Amino acid sequence: MNPFDLSGTSAIVTGASTGLGAAITLALADAGAEVLLVDRREQSETVEHLREHGKTAHTFQADLLDPGAPQMIVDAAIKEFGKVDILVNNAGIIRRTPALEFSEKDWDEVMTVNSRAVFFLSQAAGRDMVKRKYGKIINVASLLSFQGGITVPSYSASKGAVAQITKALANEWASLGINVNAIAPGYMVTNNTEQLRANETRYRQITERIPAGRWGEPEDLAGVAVFLASKASDYVNGHVLVVDGGWMAR
Repeated sequence: MNPFDLSGTSAIVTGASTGLGAAITLALADAGAEVLLVDRREQSETVEHLREHGKTAHTFQADLLDPGAPQMIVDAAIKEFGKVDILVNNAGIIRRTPALEFSEKDWDEVMTVNSRAVFFLSQAAGRDMVKRKYGKIINVASLLSFQGGITVPSYSASKGAVAQITKALANEWASLGINVNAIAPGYMVTNNTEQLRANETRYRQITERIPAGRWGEPEDLAGVAVFLASKASDYVNGHVLVVDGGWMAR
């Protein structure tokens, strides 16, 4: 048997339209999972890619700033697939402003999308998973789950929360057959880092510190996501797996 085979499983991926979410969606689908693509915008590019590879595209539009969105997303997946085997909490936003100027609105919105929604999506999916004593929850954390960052106080706080939510849920749910883990990407080429990459000095400084000598691409998370979503990771619980080209080792 192939422990990485996801045939017969169903998954939810939030923030599936671009970047990390799109790459994770395609990887899970290629491994055999049926995936519900969730985003607040249209997901035409990811949908087209799935169809080109003979996969069925299931989509659901939702804004995680809406407190009712987590339950609506899980309900939609259960209606579509009959169950939820895999949840990938990938959706996230970032606001770059010095701490002395940071607004309450920016703080609240980042914390709502990046941490509140992670918990309540996990709770809603967990209620279905526990019925079958099986489930895989994968949260997308960050290097800033470990470090403070610069001019991103709410993002750092929210990603610290993601790491702790991961560990807290693993403590409660590992004995129920649910694996809760996280991926902590390093500096990746995504929309969230566009402003940072546009700063030539910061871009050079960051690149020089990465032992791999390059920023990560969304596809660098594909294999990691399949591993954490599959039976190959059945004894991995509460782990925050860093995928950073060696940044944290330096």
